[in-house]
Amino acid sequence: MPRISKTGRIFFYLIIPALFIIEAAYLVSCGQEEKKEDKPFVKVDNDPSFLGSESCKSCHESAFEDWIGSQHDQAMMEANDSSVLADFNDVTFESQGVKSRFFRDGEKFMVNTEGPDGKYYDYEIIYTFGVHPLQQYIVAFPNGHYQCLRTAWDCLENKWYDLYPDLKISTGEWLHWTKGGLSWNTMCSDCHSTNVKKNYDDKTNSFNTTFSIINVSCEACHGPGKEHVEFVNSPNFNENDPYNAEAHLHLTSSLTSEEQVEECARCHSRRVHYVNGFENGDKFRDDYFPEILRDELYFADGQIMDEDYVYSSFVQSKMYHNDVKCSNCHNVHSLELKFKGNMVCNQCHVSQDYDTPEHHFHPMQTESAECVSCHMTGRVYMGNDFRRDHSFRIPRPDQSVEFGTPNACTGCHEDQTDQWAAEKVVEWYGDERAPHFSDALTKGSTRSPEAVKELVELLNDKSQPDIARATAVHYLNQISDQKAMDEVIKALDDEASYVRHTAIHSMYDWPQELRYEHLTKHLNDSLRSIRVSAMGGLLEIPLDQVSPELKTQIEKVMPEYKTMLNVRADFAPGQMTIGQYHDRQGRPAEAEAAYKEALELDELFNPARINLSHLYNRQGRNEEAMALLKDVIKQEPSYGPAYYSMGLLLAEMKRMEQAVSFLERGAKLVGNNPRIYYNWGLALQQLGRNADAEKAFLGGLELDPNSPDINYAIAGLYLQIQKNKEAEVYIKKLIEMYPDQPQFQQMLDAAKGMN
Repeated sequence: MPRISKTGRIFFYLIIPALFIIEAAYLVSCGQEEKKEDKPFVKVDNDPSFLGSESCKSCHESAFEDWIGSQHDQAMMEANDSSVLADFNDVTFESQGVKSRFFRDGEKFMVNTEGPDGKYYDYEIIYTFGVHPLQQYIVAFPNGHYQCLRTAWDCLENKWYDLYPDLKISTGEWLHWTKGGLSWNTMCSDCHSTNVKKNYDDKTNSFNTTFSIINVSCEACHGPGKEHVEFVNSPNFNENDPYNAEAHLHLTSSLTSEEQVEECARCHSRRVHYVNGFENGDKFRDDYFPEILRDELYFADGQIMDEDYVYSSFVQSKMYHNDVKCSNCHNVHSLELKFKGNMVCNQCHVSQDYDTPEHHFHPMQTESAECVSCHMTGRVYMGNDFRRDHSFRIPRPDQSVEFGTPNACTGCHEDQTDQWAAEKVVEWYGDERAPHFSDALTKGSTRSPEAVKELVELLNDKSQPDIARATAVHYLNQISDQKAMDEVIKALDDEASYVRHTAIHSMYDWPQELRYEHLTKHLNDSLRSIRVSAMGGLLEIPLDQVSPELKTQIEKVMPEYKTMLNVRADFAPGQMTIGQYHDRQGRPAEAEAAYKEALELDELFNPARINLSHLYNRQGRNEEAMALLKDVIKQEPSYGPAYYSMGLLLAEMKRMEQAVSFLERGAKLVGNNPRIYYNWGLALQQLGRNADAEKAFLGGLELDPNSPDINYAIAGLYLQIQKNKEAEVYIKKLIEMYPDQPQFQQMLDAAKGMN
């Protein structure tokens, strides 16, 4: 995983656990003799409705034989001589100044490595985690925390390696193995075991995580098997009579493409949790909501960049939109491909048309002639795990030239340029490229007003993937343009939940009256995730000032919203959301505590610092607010919004010379926010630096020619310095935009009168 922007983590954290303190006595005790039954294993909930996969074997022998030994079967195991693949024969591995010694203590597998306080301790390996191409190892900590070591075993090259070899990680950072980035409870458990309940208590900073079955068992997908097994073993069952297994199990063989893909998406997606656990048969988007194609997760065209887990790339594809589902290519029990090489694709695509040099222009029977080499490029995650992009896209080196996106051609031909690849594509396939939503998204990623037209067309084209249309909403909300804002409002009523969800979240920073006007109706949406998201934008509503009907809706959804807060309480972003909730509910002390807790969970999580600084500013604690912003800038000297916040704070404190310096830096670093240029210009004008103020205002108008605030500001500046002809240009524009506002006509009359 690449290093991530600290402030950017609010957008793409997987999960963040709480900071905890390890007593030395406990750590030393790891090396002492203890009975197997005394090991701090995860609690098995003993739910009698879950029987385990062995109970399926006698009747479903073929499926069981495919499953046994699969990655699902071996997703998590107790550490023993059969399950541990790594070398624990007194081997030392060093990376980034941290030495880890792997050794045996009788039957135990042990590691001596850096602990949460920077000192070294012996830890016992309790579980193995995963099996190929890497295997990780889990250590039990106090208060129900389970942590995965940063050092993993490379099953391809049979060696220890560092998951983050290029990063020097402090003990307070979330990527330290004793903290959130490698917490089993919140990062891993939900998808590697069956019937997991995380059960985090943020008051005691402890977990009571449970599972019914240690691995991804038959019942993980088909639901608890007790009723089914009891019925087929009862006198009521007759092999000659029709049996409706769906009465007792969650059946998957007859699911539609959308239903099956969402069944797998519970684990194979980058998503946000709304509940603690799930029930088989639940709607995927009731319990979770998948990510859109936003920055730092995906490239501008939608190709995978950070870990994606397949779903959000696959739903972009023509395959998905032509009813292809996971089981068309994969054996759902063994997880292996159904066929080798191009035969997987030739199930649907006529080999005479595509599996030929006339199509791919490469020698047959070579890797370059494989369909996946051009249409399923991939990236390596976790050091050695190569995963393919499931969006099945046609290479577009022309987009690479303009927007820096990757392409399959130069991915192989590393000695060539993107321009060379673009010219080859034209030589082979002609000048025209088939229309694709990526044409609009790449332009939208620039956040320029020129992109609005194509983004609006994409949003309103219902034949395009919903995830691409939702991403268009995300970009439109970041462009200062009235048409863009109107389209975000329209998107609130889109039939696609992807689009509605994104539009609702886009409005979180909109004025309160607009949120009240447009979000309240979504409190009764059919999907829990949509209702909860709408509630998140309405937290300031005073219940004593709303209609009885709206009050009833709020009181119905608020428990669901609080469940979401609780589920995310072990995330640093989750604690920040809790802080925002208390802040908007008028509880500043609770908000402050939550923001500070977020920083305890991850000392580098700067979004919490920025929110806390804003809270301090509203309380008049400006020196404390300034200290927090200085910390952000020290940690992330190229993060423009921190300079912007500092500039506004200094301007409020009447320290205008300093304010101008920070606003200028913020404007140049952010680049696409005309509001910063507006405030920068006003600060310069107050200092009497009118020529510089003019340049700042004009810079903002380059980004948003229709900004009423900047047009008004520059008109006022020109009137002040008696450039009346220049002022008239912008006053006329204001009149054109707001013909019903008489003050602009009065300004124009005054400007003409001064000529």
